[in-house]
Amino acid sequence: MERKTRSRTPPSWRTRRSAAFAISTLLLVSGLLLPLGSVHATVPTYPTLTAQVTGPTTVGTSLTTKYHLTATGGPAVGFNGTQVGVLSFSTTVVGFNTTGVELLPTAGVLTNGSTNLTLQTSNLTETLTFNIEVTSGYHGSNVSTNITYTVSVIQPYVLTATLVDESAVGTIPFNLTVQLDGTPVGAVSVPSLTGRGTYQVTFSYVNPNLSPGWHTFTVNLAEEHGLVVFSNGQSLYSQSFYVQPAPANYTIFYVGGAAFFVAAIFIWLTTVGARRRGRKR
Repeated sequence: MERKTRSRTPPSWRTRRSAAFAISTLLLVSGLLLPLGSVHATVPTYPTLTAQVTGPTTVGTSLTTKYHLTATGGPAVGFNGTQVGVLSFSTTVVGFNTTGVELLPTAGVLTNGSTNLTLQTSNLTETLTFNIEVTSGYHGSNVSTNITYTVSVIQPYVLTATLVDESAVGTIPFNLTVQLDGTPVGAVSVPSLTGRGTYQVTFSYVNPNLSPGWHTFTVNLAEEHGLVVFSNGQSLYSQSFYVQPAPANYTIFYVGGAAFFVAAIFIWLTTVGARRRGRKR
């Protein structure tokens, strides 16, 4: 009786067929999921939000100083630079003692991407830090960024003088140019003066790098100011002040003295030790 034999697929072939089926299934599933995943991987449709502050980094006590805040980017601005949404900001100022210190406005909107800020300092010398948050928003989409700006508050050099109108008719407004050591450093706006009236001129000069020694403010009244003179009766007024030199740095002397002291102790201990070893012998 003839025995029938059943052919079997070699194990190696079954393994290859299973692997091919698994790879096909994986590629199919990946092809179905890829479009779903790409929905969440959206590319931003706006430029990066950036902001900056410009203005003096050194100001005087009890003075008002202007700063300029600019910003661009975020949902409120298109890639072509056109502002289509709202750029807003909020500000705070931090320091050792901020009593009497103000940075205004504390919040607002940037018109055409910019606005002016005003810093009012107190009579204290210190370091102040502006903390500014800028937000760009359009159609419910909002992006914010934070920037800081550091300002040193120092004592200014102050010129004071009194103007006297000796005429009976008064004067129209005019400007006075202030010179320091013969170089113009600023101007003072003088309002209209009434006949026989007086006006107090005040000018503050901020310069942390002024060289030590004597310096002189000079103000000269031009002839077109009529009969306006200074309280000394002259058309020329000067005021001098002295800048103290920086305190001497004695650190190198302290370090040198300490090193000399240590060396002397070391030599003394070495000499005493040598003497004691010599006696034991």
